[in-house]
Amino acid sequence: MAGQPGFFDLSDRYEALSAAGDPLERLGSVVDFEVFRGPLIAALRRSVRGKGGRPPFDPVLMFKILVLQALYSLSDEATEFQIKDRLSFQRFLGLGLDGTVPDATTVWLFRERLVQAKAIDRLFARFDAALTDRGYLAMGGQIIDATVVPAPKQRNTDEEKAAIKDGRIPEAWKAKPARLRQKDRDARGSVKYTKAKVKEGADPKAFKPVDLAIPMFGYKNHIGIDHAHGLIRTWDASAANAHDGARLPDLVSKANTGSGVWADTAYRSKKNEAFLAAGMFKSHVHQKRKPRQPLPERIARANTRRSKVRAHVEHVFAGQKHRMGLVVRTIGIARATIKIGMANLVYNFQRLVWLEGRGTPA
Repeated sequence: MAGQPGFFDLSDRYEALSAAGDPLERLGSVVDFEVFRGPLIAALRRSVRGKGGRPPFDPVLMFKILVLQALYSLSDEATEFQIKDRLSFQRFLGLGLDGTVPDATTVWLFRERLVQAKAIDRLFARFDAALTDRGYLAMGGQIIDATVVPAPKQRNTDEEKAAIKDGRIPEAWKAKPARLRQKDRDARGSVKYTKAKVKEGADPKAFKPVDLAIPMFGYKNHIGIDHAHGLIRTWDASAANAHDGARLPDLVSKANTGSGVWADTAYRSKKNEAFLAAGMFKSHVHQKRKPRQPLPERIARANTRRSKVRAHVEHVFAGQKHRMGLVVRTIGIARATIKIGMANLVYNFQRLVWLEGRGTPA
């Protein structure tokens, strides 16, 4: 019968993990998680204590657990299991084989206290300040965009949908508190349109691709990244049906050393153009085609040049949706906000790891 693993056995396993290129080891060496201790303690102090009281775990350790959840799209129950099962998770958290692992309820309570304290904005701002201290200033202008973050669809009747849209609680739910707790009244539906593209030189008699209208349900992640480093500098969360263009004034940052602002046609409006001009920003927002009129060649070429820069923001969304598996499993905008905020923060962690591996700040 095999005996218990000794110190040297564990050390050998750690060395094997490092040799295999453990990404969590690299993340832990690049990001100083201690910078979050102050904001976390302040948030936990401000939040209302639940029946479970304050969990007897270090707040930075608990925060790093939320980082793991964002990185690997884990539920609370799956997080507890994976920490117990994976040596790389234990090393990232600073837990030994005999260390006590927070259970799913403790993780949920910790995140709820951050939700109540509305702490995600302060945590994000704290890391942005740390990036600036390391030389990663917001430079080169900024790129604004938004994407839908899916949430589980609600199976509601037409009457229930109408009540939710009017901001009311459906009568059938009032007598059933358990059912009401499982209904997300903040998430909304939206439609994503994709324009069909015909290849140049294609046979005119061949089958032509058609435009698609894809129904979406959930929330929306609005972000602004700096052109120089590709780091998320500003962000906001909303229901999926929120208009992108209305968020531009909230996302444009005066801290960026560049004046350029890139965005797609959803952000083109007289109001936004006046806002940018008043703030001494240079608009690179795509221009729209007038109804039933072709886009002038001069404007089409200008939009193409803008697209080469604006496309950088799509890399952020691809990383969040495909590598991180970003979805919202919780109920309500407050919890969705911390979920989306953590995804944006963790993306910046990963981006910093890449930037540090490339060399010194630009």
